[in-house]
Amino acid sequence: MRLIRSILFNLGILVITPLFSVLAIVLFPLPAVTHSRIVSSWAYLTMAWLKLTCGLSFRVIGQENIPNHSCIVLSKHQSAWETIAFQTIFPPQIWVMKRSLLWIPFLGWAFAALKAIAIDRAAGREALKQMVDQGMDRLTKGLWVVIFPEGTRIAPGKRGKYHIGGAWLATHTQATVVPVAHNAGEFWRKNSFLKTPGVITVSIGKPIPSAGLKPDALNQMVEEWIESEMLLLKSR
Repeated sequence: MRLIRSILFNLGILVITPLFSVLAIVLFPLPAVTHSRIVSSWAYLTMAWLKLTCGLSFRVIGQENIPNHSCIVLSKHQSAWETIAFQTIFPPQIWVMKRSLLWIPFLGWAFAALKAIAIDRAAGREALKQMVDQGMDRLTKGLWVVIFPEGTRIAPGKRGKYHIGGAWLATHTQATVVPVAHNAGEFWRKNSFLKTPGVITVSIGKPIPSAGLKPDALNQMVEEWIESEMLLLKSR
């Protein structure tokens, strides 16, 4: 049954994703926030379809911690799920990602049209400068910036290295950071076709002002909160 449900879910995604990708490209001239808000309808449809076909939904703890101004989200990364669901939880947003993802047919083109921050990780300090320049531009336009400090999806119960990029961007733009923990990997595992029914828990921490903080100190604060909250999620 789980296999059939997962097949139905993926078939639906194969149908709607190209359509919304084209929409993202066509609506490129619109203001960034309006553009993002319209195209994020794809995420709402996907979440509804996921619940209907696979019985997988979610709940949010700490919704009151979401500020009313543009911020940087630094989140645990376990699954493809959060890249979709965050569009329904947080205000209009873009993501920091590998430049190579922009070449993925339809989906990558949509990322480019939505003004995602695509960086060359091998560029070192130049990549950080590029991220700050583009990040400031997106934040000024009213968009939130979503970053996964671990850089790649990490299996449940594991802990990756928290890279400095997100904290660097926050301290160099004086942006507020919103830390996020979740257990999506328990239901939608990395590179797994099968989706497990259940309720994913997303926990949003209190905003952290970056003013006066060094990138290393901010990065450590975020890591400590997220990893501590991950332990608590196991008991909830």
